[in-house]
Amino acid sequence: MPDLGSPSVRTVLAPLISMTVFQVMVTMAILTLPVFAVRLGADLGVPASWVGIYMSVVFSAAMIGAILGGPAVKRFGAIRLAQICLVLAGVGLLGLTVGTLVAVVFSALILGAAYGPPTPVSSHILARTTPPHLIPIVFSLKQTGVPAGGALAGVVVPLLVLLWGWQGAASAVAVACFCVALGLQPLRRHLDGDRDPHAPIGRDPFAPLRLVMGDAGLRRMSLLSFTYSSVQMSLIAYLVTFMVTEVHYSLIAAGAILAVAQIAGVIGRVAWGAVSGTLVSPRILLALLGFLMSAAAAATAHFDPTWDPWIIYGIAAVFGATAIGWNGVFLAELALVAPKGQAGVATGGSVFVTFAGVVISPALFAGLVALGFGYKGGFLLLSAMGLTGALLVLFDSRQR
Repeated sequence: MPDLGSPSVRTVLAPLISMTVFQVMVTMAILTLPVFAVRLGADLGVPASWVGIYMSVVFSAAMIGAILGGPAVKRFGAIRLAQICLVLAGVGLLGLTVGTLVAVVFSALILGAAYGPPTPVSSHILARTTPPHLIPIVFSLKQTGVPAGGALAGVVVPLLVLLWGWQGAASAVAVACFCVALGLQPLRRHLDGDRDPHAPIGRDPFAPLRLVMGDAGLRRMSLLSFTYSSVQMSLIAYLVTFMVTEVHYSLIAAGAILAVAQIAGVIGRVAWGAVSGTLVSPRILLALLGFLMSAAAAATAHFDPTWDPWIIYGIAAVFGATAIGWNGVFLAELALVAPKGQAGVATGGSVFVTFAGVVISPALFAGLVALGFGYKGGFLLLSAMGLTGALLVLFDSRQR
């Protein structure tokens, strides 16, 4: 472990590593069920496409967790709140193993509560400990935890399912969450020194949302995140199920496609963070990513069993690099736009709007499948949403 007594490590590297690992685990936790949705659906007697409803429930709870995350950081400290989230994630996964629809719903609510605060938690720490000129790359590096967690889910969970069944897979990921929670404990002394044990949490829960909606810059960025997050979550939630049921890939092969998209998202987050603000304006970059994710979603809608697997891998990589890779640039820009000292609160309000897109999109996707438009209709919807976001930010850039 790095020497936490070193100022450079303590103020930049230690917070970055701890928040990235934290993000990896909570992301892997919420994406564990979508990976084995086909097996779980068969056991419970429900269509695998219902995974979209599950994800909507998760992010409905996450919206509340996000809006309370900023105040909770001040009350408990960022590291303590991260530990609470990891324990909740583990409990939610263990709840899945009961194997009933009621248990799945309660699991979704608990996992959602765990997934809401991580972004406000990390933004609070990183905005406070990172020099301004390093914010874009540091935030992008931290955000690699989301696709990295998804890639781990895509690669590891199918193998765990083959070894121990889906209940065993959920239990194994839960144990990993508990272990990471324990591993964060030594960092509390260095990173939770600014907490206020008497800070209120629920007295004015919608203050972060009012902050975002009352500021023109924060409001525009939040609307962008609504569209892009809609594309991102439906891609993650449905890609494996789509590849298994429509393109007739095995669970292992379909999980590999998801892993490719997630790994491309990791690379994209680092690459976009490196060029943002240096080679290209962050707003223009966000627009370009929207156009590319729109094209990739349209191509995915036409996947067919006769397609060369390498073409599918390539499209999945572009889809992942854009639809999963935009977040770091967005969060860095948001932290710079936010009022001084309010990055965590502003992020909580913006993430509430982001998660609204995450809630709505998978449910709309599931509705299109149920109404007979199929997965093709769902991915074409994602294409339209990506295009809308790109045009929104491009128009906004020209007005600035």
